[in-house]
Amino acid sequence: MTLTRRITLLLPLFALLVSGMQWTNQKKEKGRDPNIRNVSGVVTLPDGNPASGAVVQLKNLKTLQIRSFITHEDGKYQFQNLSTSIDYELTATYHDMVSPKRRLTIFDTRLDAVVNLKLERKRESSKSEGKEGSKP
Repeated sequence: MTLTRRITLLLPLFALLVSGMQWTNQKKEKGRDPNIRNVSGVVTLPDGNPASGAVVQLKNLKTLQIRSFITHEDGKYQFQNLSTSIDYELTATYHDMVSPKRRLTIFDTRLDAVVNLKLERKRESSKSEGKEGSKP
């Protein structure tokens, strides 16, 4: 066999070998850690528009630690790397408005939970009503 013929026969084999090596050397995508989750959402005003600059608080109900996030122009917020074995409480405030408290519990199995918060006017309890009720 001539050298040219050998090269012609070995070249496709070599190309196949090299492509196979590249395929096995590719990084294998690691699965996501099932013990870590994220939560995100949108804070909206009573009229439905996004609340830019609202403060979203995430309270760890085990340690009582509170993390805060100031919403972007589109009203979006996010918290990452949360434990799936801990309950959390979310609430948003903006000027004289507050959202109802929402819970993200251990029973919520979503790794990327979406919790939207709608702001409402704060209900003011009149101090005079409390005093009137305590009069004999």
